[in-house]
Amino acid sequence: MHPAERLPEAADFRRPTLEEVAARAGVGRGTVSRVINGSPKVSDRSRAAVEQAIAELGYVPNLAARSLVTRRTHSVALVIPEAENRLFSEPYFSGIIRGVSVELAPAGMQLLLVLVRDEEEHARLASYLSAQQVDGVLMVAVHRDDTLPDLLDELAVPTVLAGRRNHLEPLGHVRADNRGGGRIAVQHLLDKGRRAIATITGPLDMDVARGRLDGYREALEGAGITVDESLISHGDFTEEGGRQAMRDLLQRRPGLDAVFAASDVTASGAVLELRASGRQVPDDVAVIGFDDSIVARHTDPQLTSVRQPIEEMGRTMATLLLDEIAHRGKGHREVILPTELIVRESA
Repeated sequence: MHPAERLPEAADFRRPTLEEVAARAGVGRGTVSRVINGSPKVSDRSRAAVEQAIAELGYVPNLAARSLVTRRTHSVALVIPEAENRLFSEPYFSGIIRGVSVELAPAGMQLLLVLVRDEEEHARLASYLSAQQVDGVLMVAVHRDDTLPDLLDELAVPTVLAGRRNHLEPLGHVRADNRGGGRIAVQHLLDKGRRAIATITGPLDMDVARGRLDGYREALEGAGITVDESLISHGDFTEEGGRQAMRDLLQRRPGLDAVFAASDVTASGAVLELRASGRQVPDDVAVIGFDDSIVARHTDPQLTSVRQPIEEMGRTMATLLLDEIAHRGKGHREVILPTELIVRESA
């Protein structure tokens, strides 16, 4: 090897120190520390000098050392209480993750994805969070009897939910207008002359599913139609659940002429079952889903669906959480995002 081509020694990779940044900027070490930690108690001139010195030296703050002082880990946990097959088969979760990531990245936050599949994992996560291993928690797919949000509230861990457990939810949360979305879906079917309108719900221990069912009921009652309980079948947001629920509905009410499903994945299962039974969509039975996900555009025929702004929900959740981390108590608020009906071939 030519002498000029020697491998760099360990010393060549030495990280610039805080003192070297201070010397380059012509300020004290404390001023550099305040700039790095975002303190407003620094003049614009000093801040500019420090930022220029950091850029010139390639200084990278030691987050581990900073966390000992600030008690900040610069990480956020996104908790999904579902199994892997739900996570990767339902576009809703990927949309939330994209939205959250977009908002957290500029804030320098590391996103930790946590799946909670059983009681053992629930207990392990509770212990992990109790040790303040993250700065905050985001939770999706929240069920009515989930005790983790209560624990996080007791521990004063900044927390924001996608949805809520009930109408008394004390934690900050973001949700779509599920009731309004269910209402406009069924109203569209009524406007098209459908009268025997069925619905396939999501799990009714989730507020999101109860809201969509309430919207279904409200639309029918508003049109002077008595809600027929035999036209309501309970699902679980899955394709197989949609097929089974549709099968049950056809056995009970073979003359039904429309279905409002609580998710696109469920609606796709309903369409498959209708086709297997010899029904044509939408000629015999019109179908509407909820989410306006990629599933809606790849179902045959393409699904009419209620659009909820999933990525915006993720971004809004992250924004609320960052506010809560920076200013305790500020993030404890409710945000409801609008829904709209996207009309396609199935209805």
